[in-house]
Amino acid sequence: MLEDKILVCQDCGEEFVFTAGEQEFYQEKGFENEPKRCKECRQNRRNRSGNGRAPREMFSAICAECGAETEVPFKPVEGRPVYCLECFQKQRQEAY
Repeated sequence: MLEDKILVCQDCGEEFVFTAGEQEFYQEKGFENEPKRCKECRQNRRNRSGNGRAPREMFSAICAECGAETEVPFKPVEGRPVYCLECFQKQRQEAY
């Protein structure tokens, strides 16, 4: 039976809880190392610019539902509908 663990963030030095549920998730995914950063520092690290990734290329498209101009992170293919974020979320909710 897993128990919550108190860990210390390597960035801010604050203690944070590594819950039993998170430990279970790590085991299921095959992760061998415990987290080194608290949730806030992990988020800040992800959001920092210069993280080694190239900026995502965006493509202009017209939403098949509402006709609004939008940008999507993939090259639209002729004959396949493209939706703006709002219409995409509506489509997704209706599917479930």
